[in-house]
Amino acid sequence: MNNQLNLRIELEEYFDRLWPLTRSLTGEGNRKTLKILSELIPLNIHEIKSGTKCYDWVVPAEWTPKAAWIKNGRGEKVLDFKENNLHLLGYSASFYGKLSLDELKEHLYVHPTRREWIPYVVSYYEKRWGFCVSQELLETWRDDDVYEVCIDTEHNASGSLTYGDFVLKGESSEEILFSTYICHPSMANDQISGMLVTAFLYRELAKLSHRRYSYRFVFIPETIGAITYLHQHGQYLKLKTKAGFVVTCVGDRGNFTFKHTKNSNTLTNRATLQVLRESGEPFNEVPFIPQGSDERQYASPGFDLPIGSLMRTMYWNFEEYHSSADNKDFISFLHLEESIKIYLDVVYVLENNRTYQNQMPFGEVQLGKRGLYPTLSRGNDKSQLVAAYQWLLNCSDGKHDIIAIAERSGLDTKLLIEACNTLVKEGLLKEIPINI
Repeated sequence: MNNQLNLRIELEEYFDRLWPLTRSLTGEGNRKTLKILSELIPLNIHEIKSGTKCYDWVVPAEWTPKAAWIKNGRGEKVLDFKENNLHLLGYSASFYGKLSLDELKEHLYVHPTRREWIPYVVSYYEKRWGFCVSQELLETWRDDDVYEVCIDTEHNASGSLTYGDFVLKGESSEEILFSTYICHPSMANDQISGMLVTAFLYRELAKLSHRRYSYRFVFIPETIGAITYLHQHGQYLKLKTKAGFVVTCVGDRGNFTFKHTKNSNTLTNRATLQVLRESGEPFNEVPFIPQGSDERQYASPGFDLPIGSLMRTMYWNFEEYHSSADNKDFISFLHLEESIKIYLDVVYVLENNRTYQNQMPFGEVQLGKRGLYPTLSRGNDKSQLVAAYQWLLNCSDGKHDIIAIAERSGLDTKLLIEACNTLVKEGLLKEIPINI
């Protein structure tokens, strides 16, 4: 219990440090974010020069917002970027001038349904200037006033895009990929939750004395960052990625949601769905669609990586999405902890999934003389462990792995793994080598 409480306290402490940073596709906010996360995971930090061509895309100029405010005719600031970094249109160009309210409204963005919320709006690839404001605040501004507007930003064509990655080595060079994005300003679920779960997941996996797979952790700006990363590492990932996830929206109080990989029969899908079924909790499934987060980049035809996304409430499906309401109050550190745990459960299945061959396939193996079956029959013996032995021996034909046997038998994967280890020690099962 104390360890769980300590983890929640740590999660909250890191959240509070990450929350105020102004992140975007590029810039100091991203560098500061990666520096903080490097306390949890020894990230390799990379700078990709602005103007670098990556397939059909170009790394944008580095954006630095310095100041952004609006004053009324009395010289009072009625809006200031320093008070909430969502107030400034993402990647806004610089502007200074005095405008009527009607003129100013051409550059203001409000939430479409909630008067009290500030929307998150960006203009990455077309230069424009603007502010985001709540409808409530806008209604306090006088129509007959003149407003002084100042936006001081820099677009540096000599700048760079920053990302971080780290590979935690295992016995095999085959990899499990965990990718999350770092490009949103102050938003809790659709940003910081993914970064925290990914970093803390690394910390737990680093404690394991034995790892079958290697684990790749990637912290990138969404879309352009993933495309840039694939431009640099995509061919290697295509050869080595066994399974993987885009980690996002894992901090709210909703049920888990799994967005499938593009191809149906992947290890990612099979392991994740088995863990979710065994959890006993309700969950949602979403088929792959080429919209959403970076899973669509990893699944592009040139790479076709087996990347899904295990979330709580899916982006788009919570009202607070891309608004000032996606804040600390919206998430739960208990639920963040549970998200880390379910990812660890998926890793456990991935690590222990094997295919075996029954070494005594002719007739049923006599388990009783090996102390694996009760020698006194009462006619109603329903031991789950005995059932696991029987299912494993019956289905271990070199073609069915543990996940397949769990799917068919309805038995818990962890129980089957435990039983499998016993049968291997008894010489009844032998692992079929797979080139990993």
